[in-house]
Amino acid sequence: MEEQKRLEEARLAEEAALALAEKEKAKSRAALEHAEAAQRIAELEAQKRINAEMKALKEAEEKTRMLSSLSQPDCRYRKYTIEEIEVATEYFAQSRKIGEGGYGPVYKCYLDHTPVAVKVLRPDATHGRSQFQQEVCACPEYGCLVYEYMSNGSLEDCLVQRGKTPPLSWQHRFRVAAEIGTGLLFLHQTKPEPLVHRDLKPANILLDRNYVSKISDVGLARLVPPSVADNVTQYRMTSTAGTFCYIDPEYQQTDSNGKPPMGLTHHVERAIERGAFREMLDPSVPDWPLEEALEFAKLALKCSELRRKDRPDLGKVVLPFLNKLREQAEESLYNSAQSCTPLSPCHSQVSMSKDDMSYPPSTQSSIGG
Repeated sequence: MEEQKRLEEARLAEEAALALAEKEKAKSRAALEHAEAAQRIAELEAQKRINAEMKALKEAEEKTRMLSSLSQPDCRYRKYTIEEIEVATEYFAQSRKIGEGGYGPVYKCYLDHTPVAVKVLRPDATHGRSQFQQEVCACPEYGCLVYEYMSNGSLEDCLVQRGKTPPLSWQHRFRVAAEIGTGLLFLHQTKPEPLVHRDLKPANILLDRNYVSKISDVGLARLVPPSVADNVTQYRMTSTAGTFCYIDPEYQQTDSNGKPPMGLTHHVERAIERGAFREMLDPSVPDWPLEEALEFAKLALKCSELRRKDRPDLGKVVLPFLNKLREQAEESLYNSAQSCTPLSPCHSQVSMSKDDMSYPPSTQSSIGG
């Protein structure tokens, strides 16, 4: 019995020792895992710091490059010699002249087998030379800017039907609005600092042969500091720039001569309140989708609010709505094209153009900016 008791005690002692060893081993494993986890966290934090430093350095370099490009005369753009410009314009022949802009005459010609508009800077318009830092394609030694030739002129000319241009359909109007919004959002999201156009208006929206829009006259564009909050407008003013009725109401009122443009927005608001919004629609377009046009007008009124914080966000509110309108417009154009037959041709503004190389007479003034 004594022997059996000693054996049992020895067995229990062995089991206790094994349990203790297992417990210590588990503690050791836990401590090791904790140390490894702490090391991984430390490595991740170190990597985050490195990434943040690299990002800050990259943004600083980008900002330096951008500011340098805006201040230095040798910007990256396509350059033409004065001889190339003279030959293309037949030595600035009067027959090649298509308009007169704010800084000088505009000529139509061909460069690199491409129709272009050449804006010539007058010698007395020296203040306009800074625009060369913000434009593309130039003959810098003689002050010439070369633009893509937009055969359907400006949005303004199409809307008021200058030069007997055909009415711009609601489908094209919706699509152009979405394209403009997309272009603006791109400018506003430019890194490291966003850009504001400062003179966006129908005369500065040009249309190509397929009525695809492009924003022009970026010479007034200004960098906006990234520190400015979304609901705050910061001013770094020298003098008010832009076309009065189209610039930001808050922006224009910082100048002593600023007055809020009460015309069109006032009439649209009153028409909506009276239930007479249809009267505000362009009568040259017979098939307006009234509900969508009304919602579009209401959104436009919100965008014209005096204070920035009262206006809808371009990327989150305005552009998604405009893209829905664009989808509806493109679907309508597609359905119209599908309904055409050889015996009943469609006269679509997208596909029909008798002379893609000619501006309507009245679009000449809009090219020169």
